[in-house]
Amino acid sequence: MSLDYATLELLRQSHPAWRLLRSDHAALLATFLHRAFVAPNVRVMSQADLAETLEDALFDLREKLGTAAFPKSALEYLNDWAANEKGWLRKFYAVGSDEPQFDLTPSTEKAIAWLGTLTERAFVGTESRLLTLFELLKQMSQGSETDPALRVAELHKRRDEIDAEIAKVLSGDLPLLDDTALKERFQQFSALARELMTDFREVEQNFRGLDRRVRERITLWDGSKGELLEQIMGERDAIAESDQGRSFRAFWDFLMSSSRQEELSALLERVLGLPAVQALKPEARTRRVHYDWLEAGEHTQRTVAQLSQQLRRFLDDQAWLENRRIMDILRSIETHALALRDSPPAGEVMRIAGTGVDVELPMERPLHVPTLKPQIADVSLEAGEGSIDAGALFSQVVIDKAQLERHVRKALQERSQVTLKDLTQMQPLRHGLAEVVAYLQLADEAFGATTDESTLDVIEWTGAGRDGELCRREASLPRVIFVR
Repeated sequence: MSLDYATLELLRQSHPAWRLLRSDHAALLATFLHRAFVAPNVRVMSQADLAETLEDALFDLREKLGTAAFPKSALEYLNDWAANEKGWLRKFYAVGSDEPQFDLTPSTEKAIAWLGTLTERAFVGTESRLLTLFELLKQMSQGSETDPALRVAELHKRRDEIDAEIAKVLSGDLPLLDDTALKERFQQFSALARELMTDFREVEQNFRGLDRRVRERITLWDGSKGELLEQIMGERDAIAESDQGRSFRAFWDFLMSSSRQEELSALLERVLGLPAVQALKPEARTRRVHYDWLEAGEHTQRTVAQLSQQLRRFLDDQAWLENRRIMDILRSIETHALALRDSPPAGEVMRIAGTGVDVELPMERPLHVPTLKPQIADVSLEAGEGSIDAGALFSQVVIDKAQLERHVRKALQERSQVTLKDLTQMQPLRHGLAEVVAYLQLADEAFGATTDESTLDVIEWTGAGRDGELCRREASLPRVIFVR
């Protein structure tokens, strides 16, 4: 990576880890998230449990710093940290659950790990790292040697060294590591063990990124379904055969071996019993760190399995048609809205045609409303090859998608299905067409939504007219039904 000025300036503005370090609440964030997720190796926490834990932490801080130190509630802080513009927590709904779940993002874990390196260490060991580097070079050199004679010569050399060491031990000469060497090596082991735990979240994030790109390709695909399946399976094969995929598979195969687990347990028990290591006061979880690796790896495997299962449902014939229909509506809305946003005649009715779907939008003025400037989280369709950039459609109207999703899920707790019209009547639209588009996007991304083309629903809202006065607006579109 190049550390030129432009690259660092871009990272300073956009990277979640850098934003966290610049935050006014960086100390609270790092302390609380380390205690809640990193130290106990917790992968996922429910919203209720995490909010309760944060509320206790905020209470203690307010007792020391005053009630004005952290004025917002715990849930408000959590939602703020999970917002797109922050990206410090990942908020999601687990399969079969209506309660939001939280997990750290890889960027947050990196920032917390870096903060841990700022504290003063008892001593800085160099010998063990030099030996590790030397051993890595030997492995690369020997593992890439294609000349059989040289490989055999190297094996004979190693055998001679082992024979010489055996002879020393049998003669009573037992070379032992001193306390300094033991402490140095244990510190290096602990650091690498923590880094390995951090890597799992990044592996999961990469698989989710792959799943998102595949879903975009499915939604925007114009060819045959067979050709699409061939490309998707090819991309999944590519990730499995990538450097990351091969390394993770090798790691998993190694750790899943019962003999390796028993060997790791015995080694840890032996090492943690050494007086020099006990003097370092290692964390209690170090004794079972290999089981933490196993648990984290299983979580990653479950995530990949869930993504694959969801993808299969996404490719189901009915889901395929519904998603294509919804995206055609969105594409048509964007195209026509951009064409007319400069100055449509007052009172003109704009008919937007999708694939067999008409959306009728009586409009009095351009879509952007200078008098309204809501300041919530932005909403846009996922960027990527062939994707739709909806930013221009509602460049001055920003939507809190998380709030809309909570509204839908709350409605579905009381009934098995709910229409888009019902949702807008229970919670009137505040931002007009942009909010309708956000609901349609949620129908595509988060819910098993269907459309009833035989029934038209009229969605109404209030907006500012050309003279600045409030006026009634409406859009007619086929009935969109959200289901559990």
